[in-house]
Amino acid sequence: MRVLMLGWEFPPFIAGGLGVACYGLTRALDSLGHRVTFVLPKSVDRSQSSHVRLLSPEGQAARMRGERSVSSSGAQGPENASPTSTLATVTGAEASLAGEERMAELASHGFKHAVFRGVTAAFASPYPGHDACDKTQWVSLTEVAAPVAPEVKAADGEPAARAAAQQIAELMASISPALGSSGNGGVLQQGNGAYGFDLVGDAERYARLVVSLTRSDEFDVIHAHDWLTFPAGVMLSRITGKPLLVHMHSTEFDRAGNNVNQRVYDIERLGMHAADRVLAVSQLTKNICERRYGVPADKIDVVYNGIERENQQPPVGADIRSADRIVLFLGRITMQKGPEYFIAAAKRVLEKVENVKFVIAGSGDMALRMVELAANMGIGHKVLFTGFLRGKDVERIYSMADCYVMPSVSEPFGLAALEAISHDVPVIVSKTSGVSEVLSHVLKVDFWDIDEMANKIIAVLRHPPLGATLREHGSFELQRLTWSGAAERCVAAYAGAISDRAGERILQPA
Repeated sequence: MRVLMLGWEFPPFIAGGLGVACYGLTRALDSLGHRVTFVLPKSVDRSQSSHVRLLSPEGQAARMRGERSVSSSGAQGPENASPTSTLATVTGAEASLAGEERMAELASHGFKHAVFRGVTAAFASPYPGHDACDKTQWVSLTEVAAPVAPEVKAADGEPAARAAAQQIAELMASISPALGSSGNGGVLQQGNGAYGFDLVGDAERYARLVVSLTRSDEFDVIHAHDWLTFPAGVMLSRITGKPLLVHMHSTEFDRAGNNVNQRVYDIERLGMHAADRVLAVSQLTKNICERRYGVPADKIDVVYNGIERENQQPPVGADIRSADRIVLFLGRITMQKGPEYFIAAAKRVLEKVENVKFVIAGSGDMALRMVELAANMGIGHKVLFTGFLRGKDVERIYSMADCYVMPSVSEPFGLAALEAISHDVPVIVSKTSGVSEVLSHVLKVDFWDIDEMANKIIAVLRHPPLGATLREHGSFELQRLTWSGAAERCVAAYAGAISDRAGERILQPA
């Protein structure tokens, strides 16, 4: 199967679980022998992206013309290339890399069939309050010049690039009611925070760039992850006639409660209704897609996330020994994740158990409010805020934890719970989470019931046999939650969408 996958983040450039899920699913599809072309908007940071080679539209066009491309280091490139349009362009040596050599390089990083392409861009995080700019130097899509397509004459003598641009403009106009007005540099407000910059405008520009980059590629199906890539997926599907599957990792109702941003909602609804199939990460998310967006139930496939266990266990002796017991919250500090309920439960726990520290690992628009809340409750010295963690720091914090709590108000899935179990940590999860549907050996609570949450934290800390049972049986449960299994369910959905499209063509009159 040849899969064109559209995503908004991918390791090492991640702001949340979406990037982790995209990586796990892509690697699993690759290991099953499927050819994945993954397109994402990223600036190149060669010090971090060792396993991903990004090709820009300009670089692709230059390769087809046999020219050298311009790199961020200033190598010789095509004539009239603008500086801001070359940040993700590969060097001439890279552009001329033979197919077999490229495959060998990707294979050395765990990929055998996957190809990664980047449209020149970077952007604020889709998660309110997450400061991605302190991790990577971003540039705005508003600064990116339109990609240059090869000058191949169309049948009527008009340059194909101009005809393609007209077709893209017409398609964008057809979906513009969902996009709304996306003035350059505007801020898309959502809830008590902001998405940052003009993400709806960035999604529109990403769609234009992706169509120019991939419209002539050969693929069997389009797989778009979350709302920011839906306009691109819809446009490509209409141009190529290939089936579109949209993957709902979260909905606007998860992120904002009932205070939804109408533009984001409209794009989500457009994507789901235009798609051949909708992939939901849980039954909880499927229900929201049905009730809130009017998507027919028989159009939605539930594809649970997985976990990769290899190389994730902390090394022996990595635990930091202390008299304090550690209770961990790891995730974005936003309304969706319920951090205020975690702190309220911490207050209850500390009334009965003294030697406990509560660690909040993450960043988000509610971070400052949570610091103030802990201080006002008189437990500020017992609640530690680490900020956004990645890589070995995440491994280290799991190795320290005696209990992991996920008190989410609305959690489409909850990959962090699987990660905690994989690190041998007892887990307490909110009943309003997708992961609670597939895990039996975790403790489950209503997010608002801080007394019950506190009681279960205390039970894990005070009764070692309970924690041991949760760890032992939780580990067994992970064996059936793999990215390989998720990939196989996606492939079945691809096949169904392709078959349905073929059936429609047969039924249409000649």
